[in-house]
This record gives sequence, structure tokens and C-alpha cells, in this order.
Amino acid sequence: MPELLYPTDQKPCIPIRFLDRHQESLGWRDVLLHAHEIEDLALPHPPAASAALRILVTVTARITGLDDPEMSAGEWATRRHALLKTPDGFGAEAVHDYFDQYVWDLFDSDRPFLQDPRLAHQCQERAGINKLVFGRPEGNNLAWLSPHADTDPQPLPSDQALWHLLTHHYYGAAGTCSARTVAGHSASKAKAGPLRSTVSFHPLGRTLYETLLAGLPKPSDQWPDSEDTCPWEEPALPDPAATPPPVTWPGRLLTGRSCHAALLIPTSDGQQVTSAYLTWGTQTALPATDPYLIHRINTHPQRPASQRYKPRSADADRALWRDLDALLLAGDETSTVHRPDVFTTLNDLPQELRASLRVRAHGFDQDGKTMNRTWYTALTPPVWPWIQEDDPSAAERLVECRTAAEDIGALLDTVSKKAWSAITSPPAKTQGGPAKPPRRLPAWTRNARAMYWPRAETTFWNLLDHPHLPARAAFINDAITTLRTVTRPVIAQHFRAAQVTVAAVAELRRHTAR
Repeated sequence: MPELLYPTDQKPCIPIRFLDRHQESLGWRDVLLHAHEIEDLALPHPPAASAALRILVTVTARITGLDDPEMSAGEWATRRHALLKTPDGFGAEAVHDYFDQYVWDLFDSDRPFLQDPRLAHQCQERAGINKLVFGRPEGNNLAWLSPHADTDPQPLPSDQALWHLLTHHYYGAAGTCSARTVAGHSASKAKAGPLRSTVSFHPLGRTLYETLLAGLPKPSDQWPDSEDTCPWEEPALPDPAATPPPVTWPGRLLTGRSCHAALLIPTSDGQQVTSAYLTWGTQTALPATDPYLIHRINTHPQRPASQRYKPRSADADRALWRDLDALLLAGDETSTVHRPDVFTTLNDLPQELRASLRVRAHGFDQDGKTMNRTWYTALTPPVWPWIQEDDPSAAERLVECRTAAEDIGALLDTVSKKAWSAITSPPAKTQGGPAKPPRRLPAWTRNARAMYWPRAETTFWNLLDHPHLPARAAFINDAITTLRTVTRPVIAQHFRAAQVTVAAVAELRRHTAR
């Protein structure tokens, strides 16, 4: 038996937080064995946490038998409910039996975990360690906020290399990559990762055990009748030139849609990674409705059915509470937003779990190709009692408050832009002609947005606790306070600023009762 350099099922590579609040790192196997004692994952990289949850949920389905396609929806719900009512953790024998079947070593010579050893011969050049690590400058890019450069590449601890490997598989860039030659044909273009530029919403229980069981996507008849395997379960390495097998539930849906291929180059002891190959894994994308994403629905009759669902893009400037109605409303045939599929079965959970259920969001703000802005995570308080199926009036109130906040936020944008233009733009050259709109977002508008939305969040939660208060009036008050605050420094410097501010406030007040 070859020596294991870095078996990810045993090595401490996944940071977690126990119920007693202390933190440590565990391997995949121990994470499942101690899931009932763990409060949550503690991965510092939200995209890697999102990917790790999908892997752990898939393994949960395997070891509990909840991946059985022959189960009816009722049998599946009953089985999951029974597991949640006896939260003593996953059976140790089932966990060990599953992990003992497959290779989890990050540097195995034949089947390195989530990698392709053939890249050492199919790629002429390595991408380098800085290309692997998100946030490091690589190539000719300037090192604005990082000391790293390709002239002096610094190795990466193997546990962190695993996190970035997961991020590449799920959120990897599209476009030019290292050339890979397969069967005499060379290509150097990669497709975007299946979760690129998205934000994932995960039900969060009181323990990781509850989180994984609550986060299981439901079985469905939509998936093809084909063998369902994860990448590490495949009997052989995939043929990158062939059409990938169809998406199946839950293995390929959650773990088998990567369009990238990678190979990590370790130090002799396997504790660090010094370089990496990064290239395309398949030229055929595998579209599917990911169960943790909010999708916008385009119902135009000329739009192909496969293109009618588009995931909502991650936006680091958008607070999580602004998406609550999209998570809690069931929707109907006229809806333009489809909530994550994993939320459709949460009413089958035990009552005490539903009452405490929160929502964890993991987002990666990117463009569709190569630019990465920032990643983020967010957490709601227990919100599931407001689900439409449980409490329609509470759900309606939530929609009313969220809609009012958005309307007033848009109005504040308009009013602040108009006010800024009134004191900074010269009169129109043509009598009666409109002033040209500013090319950049005005300072007052930027500052107003930064101040209004945190205020609006506090108001939003207060309105949910006091359903008799008028929502629009509350958010108008926030907008007026915000506008007065951001314009106050200018009033002392510009003789028209006070007059413009008074007019802007009056315009906001006129919209109170609309």
C-alpha cells in the first residue's frame, strides 16, 4: 500500500465549531462522526464552505439511505423526520463503511481527491500556486493588496489548498486557461463553474447534523434513470473529450458538475502545495436547477425551457434580509422568482427544529468570466415560522415591508441624484432643456445608500414585530434622516444646499401614503 500523504477524510482540513464554542479542524470522516456535536462549519472562505456543505449533504444522503430513488416522497420525508427526532448522530459503522470504499488522499498517485493526475502529461505548463489561490495576484497582474508574486511563489498549507480546489470546481473562471491536449486535440478554453457569481442559501439547524439533514434536496421524477455517482465514486477517470453523463440526484447534482480539472503538486511530506495544474475538465456545461439558489424566471414564450431559470447573482452590497420573501414564499404560476428547492420540504421537519431554523448565505461576488470582487456570508435569525405555508399573514407582512424598503430606497436614489445635480450641474444651454445625467454615481447617492440600508434593516425587523405600524412611513423617516445626514456637511459650504435639501425632503414626504 502506498503511503497516504494527505487523506482528507482523516487529516484536520475542515475547520468546525463545536457546540461548546471551541474550534478545531477535522477530516471529512470525523466531521460526519461528530456532526451532532458540531454547531457549524468554520471555514473562513464562504465559497469553500458552500462547496463543502454540498459534499457533506451528498455523503449524508449516502450513509442514511436517503439517496434511494425508489423511495416515494412520503417515505423519504418520514425517514428524514425519524432521523431528526433521534439526533444521536450518524451511525459510525455506516460512516466508516462509506469512507473506506473510496480514495480521499489529496495526493494519491492514481486518483487524487477531486483531481486528474493525467494533467501532468496533458498540460505543458503549470498554472502555478498563485493561480490556485483566490486573492493572490498572478502572472503580470499588479500586487496591490498582496505581497505575493510569481517571481517568488510561496507554498500553501495543504488544508488551504483543498479549500481553493473546491472553490475552483464550483466557482472557477471561464475563458483562457492552460492548454490541455486530449487525444491529439489541444484546447485552452474553460467554461465557468456551476456556481460562479451566485449566492447559496442553506437551512441552518442547531447542529451540523440537523443542518445536513434539513439541507437534503428532495427526490424528484425529473432526474434521468441513470446511475448516480460523485467524482470520487467513479470507477475510472472521466474522458474529458466525451459528453459527460446526465445530471442525476443527488450526487452529480451537488458534486459532479465541475467544468474544471486540477492537479496539486505537493512537497515531499504532503503538508504543503508548491504548484498546480489548472485547466478545463469538460467542454460541455451541465445546466441544472441547483437546490440552494434563488432563480429568476423568464416566462417569455420564445425563451427555451432550459434558459427560463437564471440564478440570482451574488451582490456583496445587498443584505440578506432583502431576499427573505424569495425564500419564504411558495410562489405560483405567475411568480417571477423561484425559491431554492431545498426550502420546499422544510415543513416536514419536526416542529422544534422549524422554530429554530435559520438561513446561512454564502456568496461570491464575481462577474461571469474572470473578475472576482469579494466573497461574503450572512445569517438570519429564526425565520421559518413566517413561511407562507405556516403563516400567510406573516408572510404577507414580510413582503409588504421588504417591498416598501426597496421602493423607498429607489426613491432615495432618485431624489438624492436630483438634489446633487441641482447644486453641481450648470444650467442647460438650451432653454428648458434637461441637465445631463452624471456619468458616475453622485456622492450624496453613494453615501445615502451606505447609510439607508443598515437603517432600513433595523426598521424592517422592528416592523415585523409590530404589524400595526405603517411600513412606508417608517422607511420614509429613514430616508429623510439619511438624506439630512449626508447633506449636512455641504449646507455650510454651498448656499443652495439647504434649499435643495428642503425640497428633496418635501418630495420624500409626498410619497408617504402612496
